[in-house]
Parts: sequence; C-alpha cells; structure tokens
Amino acid sequence: MSAELTAPRLRRVRPSPTAVISDRVRALSDAGVDVINLGEGELDFDTPDHIKQAGIDAIVQGDTKYTAVSGTSTLKNAIINKFSKENHLCYKVTEIIAGSGAKQLIFNAFLATVSSGNEVIIPAPYWVSYPDMVSLADGESRIVACVEEHGWKLQPADLAAAITPQTRWLILNSPNNPTGAVYSADELRALADVLLEAPHVLIMADDIYEHICHAPAKFVTLAQIEPRLFDRILTVNGVSKGYSMTGWRIGYAGGPEWLISAMQILQSQSTSNPSSISQAATVAALEQDNGFLAEWREILDTRRQKIMACINSIDGLSADLPPGAFYVFANCSGMLGKTTPAGSVIENDVDFVEYLLDAAHVATLQGSAFGASSYLRIAYAIDDNRLNEACERMIKACSALK
Repeated sequence: MSAELTAPRLRRVRPSPTAVISDRVRALSDAGVDVINLGEGELDFDTPDHIKQAGIDAIVQGDTKYTAVSGTSTLKNAIINKFSKENHLCYKVTEIIAGSGAKQLIFNAFLATVSSGNEVIIPAPYWVSYPDMVSLADGESRIVACVEEHGWKLQPADLAAAITPQTRWLILNSPNNPTGAVYSADELRALADVLLEAPHVLIMADDIYEHICHAPAKFVTLAQIEPRLFDRILTVNGVSKGYSMTGWRIGYAGGPEWLISAMQILQSQSTSNPSSISQAATVAALEQDNGFLAEWREILDTRRQKIMACINSIDGLSADLPPGAFYVFANCSGMLGKTTPAGSVIENDVDFVEYLLDAAHVATLQGSAFGASSYLRIAYAIDDNRLNEACERMIKACSALK
C-alpha cells in the first residue's frame, strides 16, 4: 500500500550511489568490521580554525535567526568579491544566491527551467546526481560519452552533435567528479565556439572542485573564457570540497538575474535560507587567508601518487594521473572474468566493487554509477596511514583472484 502512495516522479530516480555505499560502510563499521572508505567524496582535513571560530562567534553573538532567503548581504558581497578576484567575473547582488549546498542550487536551477520534453546534455562520466535531478524536473538526460583517450573531456564535435532544439542545458564539471579531468582554456574556448551557435542552450559550470587542481593544470571557468556566454551561464561553487566544510552545507552560484530570481522563489518555498551560522563561517572562508589550500594540495598530491602506485602494481587495473579533484578513475576491465577465492566470477564493475568490500573491507564506487562501466572511482582524501592500509588490502585481495 505504501508504495502505491508515492508520487510517480519518485519511480524515475534511484538513491544516490554514494549515499548507499556510505550507509553500507557505516552499517559494517557498527557491526565491528574495520572498513576503509575510499568511496566518499570528502576531505579528511578539519575545517580551518579561523572558519570554525567565525561560526562560533556567530552563535555567541546571536546570529542565529532567519536571513534573506538567498543569503545575507555580507555573504553575497563576499561571493561577489571571490568571483571577481579569483575568476574575473563581475556579478551584481541580484545575480548571486547561496543555498544549503551546491547540490540544492543545481536542483533548483533544473526545477526552475526544465520541463517535459527538455533535454540536458550530460558528459559522461558524470556526478551521480545529475541525471536523477533532471528526471525529477521531468527532463531527459542526453548522455554524451567522453573517453579516456581524450582525457575524459567533452569534444566540440560531440557537443555539436548532441544539441537539439529541445536542449535546455549543458553541464560542465571541471575539475571533474569522478575522473579528475580539468578543462584547459583552449578546450573551453572550443566548446564556447559551439555554444555561441546555439543561443537557446544554458550552461551550468559546476566548479565545486576549483581549488583542488594540480600543476601544470590550471583552473579556468567558462564564463571568464567567453564573455558573450555570460548571461547564459550559471556558475556553481561552494565551500564543501576546497575548504573541507561538507557538513556546513553552503553552496553559492552566480548567474543571470531572471534565473537567480526563479531559484530564490523555489528556495523560499522549500528550505528557505541556508544556516545563518554556516553563512558567517563561509564569509570567513572566502575573505580571510586561505594559505592552507597550498599545503592541502601538497598532501593530496602525495596521496594521489600513492594510490597511483598501488593501481600500477595491480595486474588488471590501470589509470591516468588525474589533474584535479581527489579521485582516481581506474579501469578495471582487466578484472572482469576473474574468479574469487570463493568461486564467484567477477562479471562487471559492481561485482569487483563488492569483492573489494567483502574481501579487503575497502569501499570504492563502481564506474557504472557515473555512466562508465568497467571502471571504479577511488577517493584518496583519507588519512595517510589508512590509505596505505587500504592499498595493501587491495593488492592482497586482487592477487587472490584467478
């Protein structure tokens, strides 16, 4: 009976694979199993002290009331200054919105603009939530496969072929989750040339991993590459990944005033304003010294090299060094067809991920969840000792396959 009461739209979506694996890891841990989680997209670093203190000060000072739905004027001005200083983008206050995470803002943007019959171009591999968000907005996802040989990046010819009169959005996520791919200025320029010929297409630049970009790769965002597209681009960002503030739940975006206004209306009838305390902490994150980011990138680079060495030592796994984010997207096709010590055949990437969890107690995520089967995503932003232990367990478990 209860299933009959759910809305039809719910049958178009699946639970987030990342949330599913996290729940399973927690259940195993509660049962006393020592699981090392390489499946969750979260830095292990603590939120910097000056940011935490700003949140504490907000509580002490009584900054615990409702704010404007789209964020305080102080936060909006901090976001405007951030966009100007770091990205050379000039926004007005009416072109800025803050929400309870970048995820909410992406969802609000789709819900505000996508109707039945509209298409959203999603380059694959993609963040797992994009297609389901589109489905909840009654739209259709048009998945465009990107390949390892092209660095997992959307090619201009493929973009041009995917655009139809029904296309409403293109999503560009750089640095990319799950591959770590980073688009260069020249690569974005080539995509911009295609988009200039399709004035009905909006572009969502998901820049949430902006600050996790390893040299020689250099982060740029589409709106700064092609000003003529500025009024069609929603530039989405937040403090969760770069500032290790996942639990604070603050995302922000800059875009055309009509779109920001529509997103604000939706937000006013759902969550209303993001946490006032988190907003105050985000102001400190955006305005004060962020020298810690360089140190964090050095640590992440060491971990990146460690997990790459692990992958290269395992027969049947391979990967290119990812220039951004904190994931390695490893090709596991060489594992398919192998037999586990228990006699089961590994037929696909889901089987391989299950085997690593059962045999090595290491959690990863199957590439098929991201639109690319025969791969797995490995998140390496965990404590060094735990990462070393995870590598040893994976090597041992993979060596037991026949």
